[in-house]
Amino acid sequence: MFRIFLKSKLHRATVTRKNLDYEGSITIDERLLELADLKENELVQVYDIDNGNRFETYVIKGEKDSGCIELNGAAARLVEIGDKIIIASYAIYTDEEYTKPKVILLDAQNKPIKIT
Repeated sequence: MFRIFLKSKLHRATVTRKNLDYEGSITIDERLLELADLKENELVQVYDIDNGNRFETYVIKGEKDSGCIELNGAAARLVEIGDKIIIASYAIYTDEEYTKPKVILLDAQNKPIKIT
């Protein structure tokens, strides 16, 4: 049997920019993508801790070590700069394939402070 499990998440990321004039997506610092095992164009769910909005979008690679977490297009209307968000990715596993998810806790500048 296959099940959908949490694969990884960036926890308490801070939104650094909004760009309404874009097709849509979330731009994430390349270093954070590596830590969270996220790939460009991968589907992610975003949960805004400050306002409760939840939505899906896809990943765009941002400049490495920039700390960027940027919402683009329609998704930019659902957050404010400075909001704390959770960025979650999921995968389909068998029970035998499943491993604990990668969880990266971030500080206010989107630097990792704890990785589990």
